[in-house]
Order: sequence, then structure tokens, then C-alpha cells
Amino acid sequence: MVQPRPDDFDTPWKEALTRYLPEFMAFYFPVAYAAIDWSQPYRFLDQELAQVVRDAELGKRIVDRLVEVATRIGEEQWVYIHIEVQGQDETDFAERLFVYNYRLYDRYRRPVATLAVLADERPGWRPTRFGYELFGCRHYLEFPTVKLLDDASRLETLLVDANPFALVTAAHLLTQQTRRDAQARYVAKWRLAKLLYERNWDKQRIIDLFALVDWLLDLPLELERRLWSSIGELERNVNMPYVTSVQRIGREEGRQEGRQEGRQEGEATLLRRQLTRRFGILPEWAEQRLVQASTEQLERWGDQVLEAVTLTEVLGHPGH
Repeated sequence: MVQPRPDDFDTPWKEALTRYLPEFMAFYFPVAYAAIDWSQPYRFLDQELAQVVRDAELGKRIVDRLVEVATRIGEEQWVYIHIEVQGQDETDFAERLFVYNYRLYDRYRRPVATLAVLADERPGWRPTRFGYELFGCRHYLEFPTVKLLDDASRLETLLVDANPFALVTAAHLLTQQTRRDAQARYVAKWRLAKLLYERNWDKQRIIDLFALVDWLLDLPLELERRLWSSIGELERNVNMPYVTSVQRIGREEGRQEGRQEGRQEGEATLLRRQLTRRFGILPEWAEQRLVQASTEQLERWGDQVLEAVTLTEVLGHPGH
């Protein structure tokens, strides 16, 4: 196998969708994007969504989000978008979205649009509706879907598209295609990394999208080291020390230099990466705790990562 863990799409998709919602909508659902007033603030309602669907039977999905947005036209100024990114085919998927939709309407008494991105690997699975008819009564939900596999034949087009979710889609597809070929995955990851530096994007966007690529296209240790060496050389050539400034393989550097400072930096970098893979982007208090910790403390935390359920089980509570 290429990597020591299964491909995990949940966290990178959630982070990308949260940070770049307008671009997500523009790329996958342009009709809805055009109807939303993006000059108004939008609001994610994760806790509210969890309350609404907590009693439902959940399938294997990557991520779902509920967003309150303003519309440009129509009588309802504020409406709700339920976005679902589905990781594998599921028999009851359409029914589940039907249930979510009417529960959300029941809670808010406002229009709810359900949108689905199908990120599975089964070409023929394309649910778009669910409902029933009884005694002249009809109750249906029809929802737009985007099938990522449909873009597999146009990877080159995706790689030159300016929308960041074109690159997200390409990275997702390449992760699926290279699952059993470590060398092909290395080539794909290196290409995506170089593309990021060729875009006229701000530093934070490059860092965010590289984090997604890094998460999706996980490599064996030796190929990972080779990749970071190449990225370091690239950054020196273009004078853009973005990625290596926040994710360096300091463990190897510290050992080679034999300095305590290098060792501590390496332990912190390794632990930061492990924590991010497990719990998502770290809050500021966690970053500060990693910076201030001793090498021994970092090693103790590292031993706790695999069995911990929450970030606080590893690092303690923010106020302590």
C-alpha cells in the first residue's frame, strides 16, 4: 500500500469548504452562487445541523455543512444551504437528504437548498431525488449533484483553472488514482505543489491549499522527505518561503545538526502535523503550547496522539 493509513478526505474537504465557501459554490453550483448576495455575511450553523440530524441514521459521508446566506432576489432574504460531500455510494443517501431537508425547514420555516458533491468511485451512482406519492399527495425532494468522477478525463483543464476547487477536485481524483502507486502519487503531489507557486495567490491561500494536498496525497517516509527537499529548493529559487516556513521536517534537520534547538523544533513540527491530521487546523492556544513546550513534553504528547479522542486530551485545556 502507498500509505500507512487509509485515504482520509474528511478534514481537508471541511477546511477548504469552510475557508473558501464562495469559491466552492462558484465552482460546483454556479446557479446558486449567482443568486447569493456575497456582500452580506454568511454563517455556518454546525451545531444547529447536528441537533436537527442527531437522530437520523448517518451514512459514510465526507462532510456536511449548513450555511445561512442572503439572496439577491426573491421574497426570502435569508435562506439556508445544506451542503453534503459524500465519500461513497450509499443506498439511503437520497432519503437521508430528504429527511434532513424537511427537518431543517421545520426548524427554520425558511427555504432550504440541498446540494450534494458525490466524491465516491462508482460511476453509475447518481442520486438526485427522493419522495413518495399517496392518495393524490406528492412529496418530493430533487437536489443538484456534482459527480467528481466526471472530471477525471479533464485533469489538465482542472490544473489550469483559477478556482481553488479545481485544484481540490484534481487532488481528490489523483488521490484515488494513485492509491496503489507510490511513485505516481509522488509525481502528482510534486506537480500540484509547483502549481501552487505559479498562481498569483496570496501566501495564506497557498499554505491552506498545500495543507489540503499534503493531507490527501500521503506518501511513504522516503518519498515524503524527497518531496520536502524539492519544495525547499523551489522556495529558495522563487524566494517564496511559504510552505517550509510552517511545515518543515525539522526532526531530520535537528538530528543532522545535533542541536537541542533543532531537535525540539523537529519534535514540535512532527507533533503539529500529527495533531492537524487527527483534529484539523489547530487553534492559537494549541500552537502556542507547542512552541513553548520542552522536548520531553512534546515526546509525551506524541505518545498520546493515537489514542486521544480530543485535542484537549493531548495538550490539556486552553486555560491550564
